[in-house]
Amino acid sequence: MADDGKNQEEKTDISRRKFLRNSGYAVGGLAVGGVLGGVIPWGTDDDKKNRTAKQSQNYNQALMFFTQAEFNTVDAATERIFPNDENGPGAHELGVAFFIDHQLAGSYGFNARDYMQPPFFHGEKEQGYQGRLKRREIFKIALREMQNYSHQTFKKGFTELTEEQQDKVLQDFQKDNVKLTTISASGFFDLLRSLTLEGLYSDPLYGGNRDMDGWRMRNYPGSQMSYTKIIEGEFKEMEPKSLRDHM
Repeated sequence: MADDGKNQEEKTDISRRKFLRNSGYAVGGLAVGGVLGGVIPWGTDDDKKNRTAKQSQNYNQALMFFTQAEFNTVDAATERIFPNDENGPGAHELGVAFFIDHQLAGSYGFNARDYMQPPFFHGEKEQGYQGRLKRREIFKIALREMQNYSHQTFKKGFTELTEEQQDKVLQDFQKDNVKLTTISASGFFDLLRSLTLEGLYSDPLYGGNRDMDGWRMRNYPGSQMSYTKIIEGEFKEMEPKSLRDHM
């Protein structure tokens, strides 16, 4: 009878632990059952494997807004704005097109922090863009018009043109030689050039500046936690660090 009582106690204890585990009770001393309890990671081997697999995915190389054709056009255009040369890699190698894609997919592309209500006043250039179209919409229209203009002028799509021909298309946009009805050709070029420079020198966490090579060309140290050990003395070159290094 004593053995049966002991076995029964063990079964009850195992059952209780299983219930606590599945229901989410007693996590950190709090009752957090229901939906929240079901999503708390309990540290099983399978959970750890799944988390490791998710962490290894490189979302910086995933398209979030552009179609593949649009991405290829932006990739080629930014490379002409900042080409590869003897000083270092160009926009293509630095992943600038991915940076632009990710920016347009988020709040920046939706002009979430901009006042977008009329009346619109087209005053000084320093006042910036005023209109109903969001940045992501401007890009969609402009890339389509860039393809149309490339076909009209050279009988080929933008990515099929020579570098000199691509430069000609971009220069015509910059000088407003391309007459568009919905957007400003020069306004789009200015936006594209600005985003290209931002993608070159932003933290790699945001998709551009691949391997921090944009910073290396400028001897920029990136996101360092402290300079106290080297602040005195001669100039010292530092290996740059990304925000990701502190995460």
